[in-house]
Amino acid sequence: MSKKIGFIGLGIMGKPMALNLLSKGYELTVNDLNKEAVQALVDAGATAADSAKEVGANSDVIITMLPASHHVQQVVLSENGVLSGAKKGSVIIDMSSISPVVSQEIAAQAEKQGVDMLDAPVSGGEPKAIDGTLAIMVGGKEEVFEQVKDVLSAMGSEITLVGTNGSGTTAKLANQVIVNLNIAAMSEALVLAAKAGIDVEKMYQAIRGGLAGSAVLDAKVPLILDRNFVAGGRIDINLKDISNVMETAHNIGVPMPLSSHLLEIFHALKVDGKAADDHGGIVQYYEKLANVTVGRAE
Repeated sequence: MSKKIGFIGLGIMGKPMALNLLSKGYELTVNDLNKEAVQALVDAGATAADSAKEVGANSDVIITMLPASHHVQQVVLSENGVLSGAKKGSVIIDMSSISPVVSQEIAAQAEKQGVDMLDAPVSGGEPKAIDGTLAIMVGGKEEVFEQVKDVLSAMGSEITLVGTNGSGTTAKLANQVIVNLNIAAMSEALVLAAKAGIDVEKMYQAIRGGLAGSAVLDAKVPLILDRNFVAGGRIDINLKDISNVMETAHNIGVPMPLSSHLLEIFHALKVDGKAADDHGGIVQYYEKLANVTVGRAE
C-alpha cells in the first residue's frame, strides 16, 4: 500500500470515490474548489493541497474527476497544473467523462514529461460511487493499467482495459448513448401509460421481468414515481456527454439520429430550468408535451 494518491475533483462522484480510497488505506492528497468537500476528506484522514501542482508533486498516482474536457486540460496542463509538479514515472488517471480527442492530446503531453496517463471514466452513478462498485472502462498501456489496478479496484468492481488512450472515453460515450436513450424510451412509455390512465407502477411490475426490463428501468422508475429528481447523473453533465458523442461521431463519419434528438431534449430541459435534475428527469420533457404527470396511483 505504498502508493501515494492524489485526487482532484470532489463532486457528486469524486467525493465518495476518494473516501473509498481512504477506507482502503491509501495515503491521499486532495484538491477541489469546494472547500467543504476538501474539509470532509481532511476530516476522514486526507491531506489538503492548495493547487493541482502540489497534488502532482506529492503523489505517485493522480486521479482527476472533473465535469468537462476544459476542466481536465486546465487542471493537468496549466502553469500550476498537475504536470508542472508531477514526477517522472507517475501516473495520471482521468476518470472524468471527456472527449476522446482531448484525452489523447493530454496523454501525449504527459508522455513528453515521462508521465503516463489512463482515461478511466466510470458508470454507475452516485450509489455505486458510494459503495465502491463502479464499472470502470480504461484506455491506455496495459503495463500502466496493471500497475494501478489495485487503485481502481478500491473504487470499482467491473474494471476493463478497453484499448489504448481514448478507448475508455469512447466506451463511456457509447455507454451514455445507451443509458440516456434507454431513459428517453422509458419516459415515452411511462407518459403513454399515465395518459391512458393505467396504474404506471403496476405496468412497471408487469414489464420489468420481460425483454423491456433493464438496470435503467429498475434504477429510474421508482424515483420517477416518487418525483425524486435529485441528481445522481445531472441533466447538464449528460448534455455535455451527448454533445461529445455527436462531435466524435461526426468527426469519424457516424450519423446518430436518435442521439441528436436526445441532445435537443437535454437542451430543452436546460432551458426549462432542469439542468441540475437527475437524467431520470428526461420524463419531464415528455410530460410537458402530453400535459400529464407520471406518479403513483392515488
